[in-house]
Amino acid sequence: MSAVIFIPARYASSRYPGKPLVDLTGATGVKKTLIQRSWEAAQAVSGVKAIYVLTDDDRIAEAARGFGADVLMTSSDARNGTERCAEAVAQLAVEPDVIVNLQGDAPLTPSWFVEALIERMVDWHVQMATPVLRCDAETLANFVTDRREGRVGGTTAVMKSDGSAIYFSKEVLPYVGDLSNPPEVWHHVGVYAYRPDALRRYAGWPEGPIEKAEGLEQLRFIENGATVTCVPVEAKGRVFWELNNPVDVARIEAVLSKEGIA
Repeated sequence: MSAVIFIPARYASSRYPGKPLVDLTGATGVKKTLIQRSWEAAQAVSGVKAIYVLTDDDRIAEAARGFGADVLMTSSDARNGTERCAEAVAQLAVEPDVIVNLQGDAPLTPSWFVEALIERMVDWHVQMATPVLRCDAETLANFVTDRREGRVGGTTAVMKSDGSAIYFSKEVLPYVGDLSNPPEVWHHVGVYAYRPDALRRYAGWPEGPIEKAEGLEQLRFIENGATVTCVPVEAKGRVFWELNNPVDVARIEAVLSKEGIA
């Protein structure tokens, strides 16, 4: 089974313009852009045929080529990373069995998260899958703090017993009233795996009302009756956090320092 990784990146983020080119300082004091650190995270994944940065912005493309990445240019019409992936797969000379969408704002994504996702796609009945991580106390506290202070942070997932997704939200679901005795909360990890046909179907569907309200691209699958398979993964001591807001820079740099990531 062949797999490629796409890393969608756009400059005009509504919450954090220019985010892919923000510098993050590693454990040795070296500064690297967010998009480079996300690409390096993808490089650590085994069993992948190729890795491409997808963008419509010349500044991001130039930076990506500067650190050695292959780049596919996509249109500015793409409203999210999944639409960008649908455009990019049509540019490949040979269509892979699986396309992995590793978000360009997730440099802390451990390689085993992506490898577990690819392994789940060995089942040809799975058309689209995404990892979920049981929230630890620190991550859950960050979630609750962000919402109380009016920031949109990470995403939570609610799923059935068979692992199929019921809903994804930027709210903390289920409701957490007491951090000392919280319910089970699952952090949605910003990685997706698709079959090429699933991407083509997605590109043909209009943006739905709950996708638009939450700003979460994966909800379009649910709104159109497609199954999203959640794949539980283990943190193994690694703190996972995406760069959604400027406050997240310090959070991510703290993890880079703790983990000794240069």
